[in-house]
Amino acid sequence: MATYDLTPRIVPNLDRHLVFPLLEFLQESQLYPDEQILKAKIELLNKTNMVDYAMDIHKSLYRTEEVPQDMIDRRAEVVARLKALEEAAKPLVEFLQNASAVQELRPDKQYNLQMLHDRYQELSRNYKRSELILGTLWIGQEQIEALYQYAKFQFECGNYSGAADYLYHYRGLCNNSERSLSALWGKMAAEILMQNWDIALEELNRLKDIIDSKNFSSPLNQVQSRIWLMHWSLFIFFNNDNGRTQIIDLFNQDKYLNAIQTNAPHLLRYLATAFIVNKRRRPQFKDFIKVIQQEQHSYKDPITEFLACVYVNYDFEEAQKKMKECEEVILNDPFLGKRLEDGSFSNVLLRDEFLENARLFIFETYCRIHQRIDIGVLAEKLNLNYEEAERWIVNLIRNSKLDAKIDSKSGTVIMEPNQPNVYEQLIDHTKALSGRTSNLVSQILEHAHAQPAR
Repeated sequence: MATYDLTPRIVPNLDRHLVFPLLEFLQESQLYPDEQILKAKIELLNKTNMVDYAMDIHKSLYRTEEVPQDMIDRRAEVVARLKALEEAAKPLVEFLQNASAVQELRPDKQYNLQMLHDRYQELSRNYKRSELILGTLWIGQEQIEALYQYAKFQFECGNYSGAADYLYHYRGLCNNSERSLSALWGKMAAEILMQNWDIALEELNRLKDIIDSKNFSSPLNQVQSRIWLMHWSLFIFFNNDNGRTQIIDLFNQDKYLNAIQTNAPHLLRYLATAFIVNKRRRPQFKDFIKVIQQEQHSYKDPITEFLACVYVNYDFEEAQKKMKECEEVILNDPFLGKRLEDGSFSNVLLRDEFLENARLFIFETYCRIHQRIDIGVLAEKLNLNYEEAERWIVNLIRNSKLDAKIDSKSGTVIMEPNQPNVYEQLIDHTKALSGRTSNLVSQILEHAHAQPAR
């Protein structure tokens, strides 16, 4: 199912270190030849400082214990550069390693800089006179910049834990907004790679607030940053307990949905999946179906086509075929195909939820059209045998998900008249109207601020 692999579209929007988990997944799923994946890893590693890892991959790929001389030379350069950066950042690093001293830091960056200056005056007395002459007698912008470079180099070497710590403290001292934003991106990437999903989500929300602010760079950079943020967020949302709801909340906002339709329509796969597996039906779902219909010319895959078959074309036979293809797409997608290992047992939880809800989508739509339904016909539409279909319908009725009864003699399901709940409709429409009003007010205010003062 390499036809529907989105890795080539996703990779350009990721930090190169975030590409490694995707390649690991593709290697395990055997979607591509092993040799091709290993070559891609080496090519990627050549642009990082993880030389030892590159050497291991080279040995595995070419089945040899020898490594090229350029790799050996590159390793020596990396070690020398790391020592130089470590020395430059040494005064500030030593301070940050002192837990009691770090507690003195405050949200006020100017206070922190002055405190570091005073603190370093005391520490400098412990240095040799030659070091004092060659060095700096206080911790200022040069040492703070050195900490940034050191943290970035640590990240490039694959030391994500150290990089995350240093970048966190750097943001508390840095007065340069662009550098601080870059550090925040790096911090989030490090937390993702360490699989600290809750912390990564906090960094994601901080980045979103900055990107959506009125003072953020140019509109073009703002759109590009939103696209990057959505791609990076896939790691977080599909590994977070409430991620399926959070991805809808983010991707379905007008500004982000416009960015998807303009520059990244392939992200519709993940938003469509989130809508399908979400237990609670959203009032925005109808609008999203219109987006799926509009974007069929620019992007479609079995998941988006499944929704079009059910809610646009009412083609249930084609929907059944697409549901089988959706299973393959999920299993071979790095974000959707996450496996839960339990001893010798392995299961893709999202696949099971998707197929269950997909059947429910077909069933609900089919029932709106027919009042009496033959269970045999329904079993065929749901890709189940007769007994499984009957048992599935009984469970729906028992769990109050379906207002119907089964006529065992005729082998049919009789649908009860379903009167819409006026109060629920009013609440949903009010929420939708409130959201649109809020977006409209925000756009008007942004436009007003953008106008030159008269």
